[in-house]
Amino acid sequence: MRVLVLCTHNSARSQMAEAWLKHFARELGADLEVHSAGTEKTFVKEEAKRVMAEVGLDLSGHHSKTLWEVPDPWNFGLVLTVCDQAKEACPAYPARTEKRHVSFPDPTGKPLEAWRQVRDALGRMARFLVERLKEGEIPSDEDLARAAGL
Repeated sequence: MRVLVLCTHNSARSQMAEAWLKHFARELGADLEVHSAGTEKTFVKEEAKRVMAEVGLDLSGHHSKTLWEVPDPWNFGLVLTVCDQAKEACPAYPARTEKRHVSFPDPTGKPLEAWRQVRDALGRMARFLVERLKEGEIPSDEDLARAAGL
């Protein structure tokens, strides 16, 4: 399955979610192709790189991109939005695409502890999502939010 994580700037939450999803797909042996994108292109925030490095996930090679820069942008089995603004701006996808939304708080401008809390919530949600996808299920928004601890 192809999974796309969308956020506004593809600078923090969607980047962290992409890294977590790829990590758990490898760890759990799930056949997932994961990408992230933003409704606007900016840069990957240093705080995101720092807190992900603390858990052994490297974002140094990541860059901010829009939907038009990911391979085959209209062919995703699951589109996951991780901020409210991206949910509102999310384009219409073909009927076969499942959409899910979990609103994670924006840690921008906050201390690193806030970044760690968002990182960990994204990690919990990502692990749960990969486990369910491996079983052939796509969990509800509510189940994803509960797994994240939100």
